[in-house]
Amino acid sequence: MLLRSFSLFCAFSAFLQAEDIIGKIGSVELPTSEVQTLIASLKDTEEAPAELNPEALDQFVRALLVQRLVLQQAIAEKHDQKPNVSAQILRTRDAAIAESYLLSVSKAPAAYPTEKELAEAYEQNKGSFLVPKSWLLAQIFVSNPKESKAQDAEKRLDSIVKQLSEPSADFASIARVSSDDRNSSANGGELGWLQENLIQPAIRDTLPTLKLNQVSKPIRLDDGWHIIKILDVREANTPALDQVKPQLKARLRAQKAQENRQLFLSKLLEANPPAINGIELLKLKSTP
Repeated sequence: MLLRSFSLFCAFSAFLQAEDIIGKIGSVELPTSEVQTLIASLKDTEEAPAELNPEALDQFVRALLVQRLVLQQAIAEKHDQKPNVSAQILRTRDAAIAESYLLSVSKAPAAYPTEKELAEAYEQNKGSFLVPKSWLLAQIFVSNPKESKAQDAEKRLDSIVKQLSEPSADFASIARVSSDDRNSSANGGELGWLQENLIQPAIRDTLPTLKLNQVSKPIRLDDGWHIIKILDVREANTPALDQVKPQLKARLRAQKAQENRQLFLSKLLEANPPAINGIELLKLKSTP
C-alpha cells in the first residue's frame, strides 16, 4: 500500500512538473514561468508579443523554442567561445544593461500625467485628434488595365450600367455577380469606412456630387472602371477627451520618458565630459 502511494505521489509530481512546461523541441524544454518572466521583462519593447492572445503567444513560444534549439547546438559546438562571438556577447550584454538602466531612470512618475495635464494637452493638441470625413462605400469594379484591350471589358461595363439603370436594380446583388474586386464582391461590393484622404482622388472628387445611396457613373482609373455607391457618411469630427485619454496618456508618458532620458544624459556628460585621444584614434584606421 505504501509503495502504491509512493508511486502515485511520484506520478503526480511528474504531472505537476510536466504541466509547468509550456513547450518542448528536441531535448529542450521551456518552463512556463520562464516565458512569463521574459514577457514581463519585454513589456513596452519591440520584442514583446504584439498582443497577449493565444495566437500571438503561440507564435512567440514557437520562435523562442527554435531560438533555444539553435542556442543548444551552438553551445554544443562551442560557437560561443570563438573570440569574435565572445566580444559580441560582451557588447550585447553591456548595451542591454546600459539601456535597461536608462529606461529605469527615465521612466515617467506613476502619477503622470494628472487629469489637469491631460486636459491641457488635449486642448493644445486638439487638431491632431481630428478624424477626417469618412465614407461608407460600395463598388462594382470592372478590371481593365489601360494597356490592355478594352472591348470585352466595355461590353461588360455597358451591361452592368444597364442593369443598374433598372428601377428594381439591386446594387449588392449585381456586385456579387459582376464585380472583379474579390475582396468586396462577396459582401455586396461594400468596401467599409474609408477616410477621404485615403480615397483615390478621382473617386474622392466624385463623392460630393452624389447623394446617399446614389450610384456614380463609371469612373476610369488605371486598373479599370469603378462604379461607386455611397452607403453612409461621417463628417469630420474631434473625439472627446475621454475617447482619446488612453492614447494621449501613453503619448505624454513616452514624451516625459524621452525628456527624462535626455536630461539624465546631459547631466551625466556635464559631470563626466568625454576626452578622446586623437593620436590613439588614428590607430583605429589601421585596425584589421
